[in-house]
Amino acid sequence: MSRTLFRRWRERGGRAVHLVLPFDDVMEFALALLSVSPIELEALGWTFADRKRLLDHFLAAGKSGQGTPPDALPGLPIEIAIPQRDVDRLQRFARRELPKAASNAAMLDRVLRALDAASHRRRT
Repeated sequence: MSRTLFRRWRERGGRAVHLVLPFDDVMEFALALLSVSPIELEALGWTFADRKRLLDHFLAAGKSGQGTPPDALPGLPIEIAIPQRDVDRLQRFARRELPKAASNAAMLDRVLRALDAASHRRRT
C-alpha cells in the first residue's frame, strides 16, 4: 500500500468491524448518543462532528429495516459497519454514559458484549 493510501485508510478510521444488534438496541443506542449534552461530549473528548459521524453509522444501519413490517422490527438483527477507531469511542461511551440513558439493562449487556467482541477481534 502506498503511503498516501495508507494515510487515507487510517484517517477513515482503519479497518471496519461489523456489529450485529437487534433493531431496538440500535435505536436506543442512537437516542442515547443524541441525548449527550455538550459538557458530556467534551468530557468524552468528542466534538459535535464526532457525534454526527457516529450517528451516521447507526442511521445507515437503520435503513436496512425499511420495508420490514413494524411488528417484526424490534428483534430484527441489524448489522452496523463501524471503523475500529469509532468502536473504541463507542465502547468508552457505552461504559460511561449509556447506563445513564439506557432503559433496558439487557440492551446495555448486549451492546457492551458486541463492542467488546469487536474490540478484541482487532488484537487476535
